[in-house]
Amino acid sequence: MAGSRTKQLWLAASRSLNSRTRTRAFSSSPARYSYEDTVQNLRIGKHTRVIYQGFTGRVATTNAKDSLAYGTNIVGGVTPGKEGEHLGLPLLPNLRKAKEQLKPDATAVFVAAPQCGKAIEEAIEAEIPLIVSVAEHIPLHDIMRVASILKTQSKSRLVGANAPGIIAPIGYCRIGFQPLPTFAPGHIGIVAKSGTLSYETVASITRSGLGQSLCIGMGGDIIAGTNMVDALKVFEQDPETEGIVVVGEVGGRAEEDAAEWIRDYLKRTPNPKPIAALVGGIHAPTGRIMGHAGAWAASGEMLAKEKYKVLQDAGVTMVDHPENFGGVLKTLLSQSGRNVNKIMSNAQSQQKRGYHTLRRRPPPSSQRTATTVRQQKRGLLLGTDQIQEPLKPFLSQAEGVTLSPDEAPADSHYLAITVDRSERSPCIAASPTANPSQLGQRVKRFPYDWREGPNDTTIKQALEHMQLDAAPPAAMAQASALIRALSRMYKEKEAVTISGSVSIDTNGGLQLHQPSMTLQFDDAAYKSTQRQSDLHGLRRRANEVPEEVEAETHGIVFVKLEDPEANIGTLVNGAGLAMNTVDALRLQGGKATNFLDTGGKATSETVKKSFELILRDPRVKVIFVNIFGGLTDGAMIAEGVLLAFKEVDMKDIPVVVRIRGTNEEEGQRIIAESGLSLEAFDGFGEAAGRVVELANR
Repeated sequence: MAGSRTKQLWLAASRSLNSRTRTRAFSSSPARYSYEDTVQNLRIGKHTRVIYQGFTGRVATTNAKDSLAYGTNIVGGVTPGKEGEHLGLPLLPNLRKAKEQLKPDATAVFVAAPQCGKAIEEAIEAEIPLIVSVAEHIPLHDIMRVASILKTQSKSRLVGANAPGIIAPIGYCRIGFQPLPTFAPGHIGIVAKSGTLSYETVASITRSGLGQSLCIGMGGDIIAGTNMVDALKVFEQDPETEGIVVVGEVGGRAEEDAAEWIRDYLKRTPNPKPIAALVGGIHAPTGRIMGHAGAWAASGEMLAKEKYKVLQDAGVTMVDHPENFGGVLKTLLSQSGRNVNKIMSNAQSQQKRGYHTLRRRPPPSSQRTATTVRQQKRGLLLGTDQIQEPLKPFLSQAEGVTLSPDEAPADSHYLAITVDRSERSPCIAASPTANPSQLGQRVKRFPYDWREGPNDTTIKQALEHMQLDAAPPAAMAQASALIRALSRMYKEKEAVTISGSVSIDTNGGLQLHQPSMTLQFDDAAYKSTQRQSDLHGLRRRANEVPEEVEAETHGIVFVKLEDPEANIGTLVNGAGLAMNTVDALRLQGGKATNFLDTGGKATSETVKKSFELILRDPRVKVIFVNIFGGLTDGAMIAEGVLLAFKEVDMKDIPVVVRIRGTNEEEGQRIIAESGLSLEAFDGFGEAAGRVVELANR
């Protein structure tokens, strides 16, 4: 195990990196290093000097107090226009002064979503090595701009946004809002999209005695500053990480990229660290967002069950519920020849030791490792009869292209402007066929710079893949103009996806088929900043599921699942955990009527409203309340359950409650002493089994 020698090596690496000349951020000249090299900045620990942006805000203040008590080396913070002290630490009016005086290694961005993109940009400009952004609902195009800037520099690394953050339990360094009592110093590295699933995973590993070395929250947004492959590279090189956990979910290609990296890692490494994984959303309905902004599968992306298979085929041990990770990791470590008892003993001995340092020399470039879905209705989705007005001014820029009211013919081509999550940029998505059954195999993405738009070479490559390069010259020119026009619309109107089928008419001209078109726009741009209000004023709530619309007004994410045989209502906190609850019930032989995420800011009233929504479905025969408290207090959830029983007609529907995590003992006591017909359990498997038993009566 690591000892003083390891610490000396890491400190030597730190000194080496400090002495090296690095490229300036925002540099327009060719960089010797790139954003890829900043993965080394994820190695936080006792020596990491942390500042806060938005330091004097209520949430930041509370978080900083907890992190200071935990042992995090917070050295001050920034609030624009203020200077002095806060929490006994320096308070500065801007990042420039903070960088000069406090010499931070990392910044925790506790700034509201409308201003968060700008705050991240300021941190990049100040060359803060690690930037951790926790805010939800940052507009997608704000993050696209941030991502385009990150690619021009090699000093700053972003974690998030919409992520719980990053924590090194060995170094007692927390940058984020993770539930501290759940974590313990140890030797398992974790990367996760979902906060609540990661907390369940951490709790299982803590109970097993293995503890955690470093936990990285990738976040649930469409674009993440740090992805799974970035985390895996750090875990590979970390001498304190003995085993690795990957927690994924529906949406994007992060898990596919991770599987490719893992396959190569297992081939080239004599005694690789064992890796276990979980993928949430196996039974998520296609064409729906599952709580997180990024939890949807675009055309050409794998479904969750396909991600599960590709990880398994790469050599990863798959887990169906996070509660099982601790036992699985102990078995895998033993099978790999590692001394599990020694690992556990060493984890206990490191309660007071922290050695992770931030500054590390990146490896030379020669040593770096290479690495049929319905369209998601995310945010505002316009009906095909609504698209002409917003599309008209942009389509006029593509002279000669006609908007046809006819269905697309069998030989039409697929064209979209959407997101390439792996490249963290917009892209042209193209296919030689628009047949939905073939899109998954034939869609190819051509990423481009958000700031500049697609260039001639990128457009040419897309058209060649669409097999339009043999089309009449007029149609080729029109297709190029159409791509440019749609990319302008994509940026100016803050779209998520603009897609449709195109074909060549009898006169050799290009036509875009209106019935095939999908126009999706970012809801965060409107909800957070009131941008694009003209577009979002077109939303037709009357055509949506009433319970889903009502849930939204209460901060609840509710998705009605259409299986006629489903009869289990679910009430869960956290999108990832809610997806996994639906999946795990299926493994037990049960089917959920709904996906319901109470959200991290749930109250007793929210829980009561959740019961009301669930009970409107006549299919429901039993309700499963599955809570793992990270931000959510277990006692508060229990009080909400009692409130529902007092004020809601429960229709003699049995309720099974599982409360774990924050304040779990008090929550369990409230349920046990309620005198109501509630059944309480600690373990998920036992609780789920009872739920299915009641549902099948």
